[in-house]
Amino acid sequence: MIIIRIIPKEDKDMTTSGKETKWVVDPSHTEISFKVKHLMITNVKGIFREFQVDVYTDGDDFTDARITFTMNPASIFTDDEKRDAHLRSADFFDVQHFPEAGFTGSSFVATGADTWELTGDLTMRGVTRTVKLNVGFEGIINDPWGHHKAGFTVTGKINRREWGLNWNTAVEAGGVMVSEEVRIECEVQLTRK
Repeated sequence: MIIIRIIPKEDKDMTTSGKETKWVVDPSHTEISFKVKHLMITNVKGIFREFQVDVYTDGDDFTDARITFTMNPASIFTDDEKRDAHLRSADFFDVQHFPEAGFTGSSFVATGADTWELTGDLTMRGVTRTVKLNVGFEGIINDPWGHHKAGFTVTGKINRREWGLNWNTAVEAGGVMVSEEVRIECEVQLTRK
């Protein structure tokens, strides 16, 4: 389970309007994904099929949002059963011994009108490292059924070896089978409750 919590810098009452707003993920319009270079010439994309997101805000203002994100790493899907089993193994996520991982946000700083830099601690396989993610706000809209929706993109890069995901093999022509760099690419759609 990967758990993400974004905690505001200050412990303050977030509800200046008097009522905290809860947002939940729309799983059919959300994708939690990553890309990794294979043989250093093409990208392999993976997604996680089981996840949950709950966000608490002051109305439509996400500036000091409290976010809880949970994901089951055993739900990884790369469209290749053998590769997925390898990714669940001790060579990578080792879901048998490390069934949970987590991220705790420490700062959420605006970098533009609709962009932020999210800094926090990512823990996988018992190792914790600070990472920075880019968050883009895509807008708020009411859908045809009257649901209030908000959209975000979350991107970033990590080096998988920093968390002990070390497996690799050299290839005959030089280079390695799998890149150390992992690109995080998420599309998140939330529904206001």
